[in-house]
Amino acid sequence: MKEIPFELKLGYVLAIVLMVTLVVFMIFIVVLYSRRQTVLQNERKLKEVEYQNLLLQKELEYQKIAIKERERISHDMHDDFGAVISALKLQINFLKHKLKDKETGKNIHELLETCDELNISMREMLWSLNSENDSLFNLIEYISNYAENFFSKTDIKVHFNNSSTLDMMISSEVRRNLFLCVKEGLNNVYKHGQAKNVYLHFNQTEKEFSIDVIDDGIGIKQSRKDGNGFSNMHCRMTSLNGIFKTMSLEKGAHLNFIMPLLSKS
Repeated sequence: MKEIPFELKLGYVLAIVLMVTLVVFMIFIVVLYSRRQTVLQNERKLKEVEYQNLLLQKELEYQKIAIKERERISHDMHDDFGAVISALKLQINFLKHKLKDKETGKNIHELLETCDELNISMREMLWSLNSENDSLFNLIEYISNYAENFFSKTDIKVHFNNSSTLDMMISSEVRRNLFLCVKEGLNNVYKHGQAKNVYLHFNQTEKEFSIDVIDDGIGIKQSRKDGNGFSNMHCRMTSLNGIFKTMSLEKGAHLNFIMPLLSKS
């Protein structure tokens, strides 16, 4: 067998070394590029996180400013409007004792009732503005106290059942809309229900919170379901991504307000 010349062997070796070197160099370039891309992606992610943190920080600052503004407005309303209403009631009471005419006295009595209603409305507004009340338990307590006071001068008895065991933060919008829905429901019981008893049930699960207003009156007529009161309750619950249901019972009516709870995750 003819021996391969040394120069040819050397050429083969050099060619193999060159190819191996080229392959190693290409692998090195690929690894270097991959690492560079990883570094760039990490830097991009870091910038996105920093940007999101900046947005979150600005949002938190905005919320703090909004909360302070709400509290300032509530204090101003309490000081200004509260003083005006109190002064107005004093003047009306003064006139009531001075005037002897029965018709005028009746009108003055109606003015006093209007002042009381205005004072109640102002207190409800202050409650909804105060961020310290942004909790589920506070809402339940406020609704319960309102219902007791509302029916205290009537023959309707109020009964409560509360199965909510976990307090959680809720927004002022949620508090206000849920309260106004229940308020409208209680007002309907008083004006149209002809009931002797009204039941308020507060129920809580992992995913939702619900309030049931049940009475033992004459039920709900279709004309009432088509009225502004029921339309307003439906609109308010829809704005909370909640559900409003009405059910006529064999004796009485059942209003159901369901609000989804935000997941902790």
